[in-house]
Amino acid sequence: MSPRRPPITTQASTAVFTQVLTQGPVSRVDLARRTGLSSAAITKAARPFLDAGYLEELEAGERTAPGAGRPASPLVVRADREFFVGVKITTEDLIGVVGDLRTQIRASAHHQLAAGDVEHVVGALAELVDELLARSPEYRERTHVMGVAVSGDVDRATGTVRYSPFLGWRDVPLAELLAEATGLKVVLENDVKALTVAEQWFGEGVGLSSFALVTVGTGIGCGLVIGGNLVAGAHGVAGELGHLAVAAEPACHCGGTGCVEAIASTDAIVARARLVTGSPALSMEQAVTGARGGDPLLRGVFDRAGHAIGLGLTAVANLVGPERIVVSGEGLAAYDLFEPQIRETFARQAFGAAADCALIIRPLPFEEWARGAASVAVQSLFSGHAH
Repeated sequence: MSPRRPPITTQASTAVFTQVLTQGPVSRVDLARRTGLSSAAITKAARPFLDAGYLEELEAGERTAPGAGRPASPLVVRADREFFVGVKITTEDLIGVVGDLRTQIRASAHHQLAAGDVEHVVGALAELVDELLARSPEYRERTHVMGVAVSGDVDRATGTVRYSPFLGWRDVPLAELLAEATGLKVVLENDVKALTVAEQWFGEGVGLSSFALVTVGTGIGCGLVIGGNLVAGAHGVAGELGHLAVAAEPACHCGGTGCVEAIASTDAIVARARLVTGSPALSMEQAVTGARGGDPLLRGVFDRAGHAIGLGLTAVANLVGPERIVVSGEGLAAYDLFEPQIRETFARQAFGAAADCALIIRPLPFEEWARGAASVAVQSLFSGHAH
């Protein structure tokens, strides 16, 4: 198979390939209608992708009516034409996947981290990549780019982790280090933004002009898509819902007070539960069990967290006006305890028609974080932001 990568060099080629990638199979007639391009422009844009093996034509369908003309031959992405590695870095382990062009997971692996320093993580990640690519000769041959997702302040353009509070990293040129260690081009992105890209292209956000993804768990994150584009902000930290102040206290690790994350993250809930019950060894699992069993003190902890999350979601709805908000993250395991307060607060605080914004609950296996990283690797076909 030719090693040539797709020539995505014009707005027309970007529009055509994106439509087929995210919503195919799709006919040239539908492509013209959706993109506003002429039939000749569609044919010209599609031809290099067909020649390079990234698109193929399905067999022509039946005519819809007598005299309706030549039946359409829909275009579809050849998902196995290229593969992409995606890795999510946590404080405890690495979650890695090999995904195809539609980021369907073909292989996955977990590696526990013995240490959290940069040198160890880079070495362990290189081993994980080698293990994944060894699963098939096709992966070795057709994988050129790796996406890496990290929590915190990430500069995608330079491939730098500017600040990751959970990892304790500052100003780490991670993309460059990983490119040297693996031989792959590397795209680095904040983990929530990477997950948002996956939802935009292959999940709840397909076909939407605007939506928000909010993750609940170790941290409280938010990715925003407005006008079809992922919002990074002038300094790359747009969507930091977790550090929206919704109360006068408690103190947050970011240096602020009353942040959503300081009230509703897993650590914050555990700390509050231990305080109100006087049980210094209480775990999250025990807090959830007690709250579900009707313990009024523990129910109050989750009500408080749900209220804070609800205020955060309301702020997103009021400020941005998205078509929907997708709520996800590992914290969904306790979502039944959050939900009444989230929905009550949202209904009360959302302004006018913003209250009509749909809240979609989306379970999130940890492999989905790595799939998000693979999605930003696929994006490198369009943006060139790979190191």
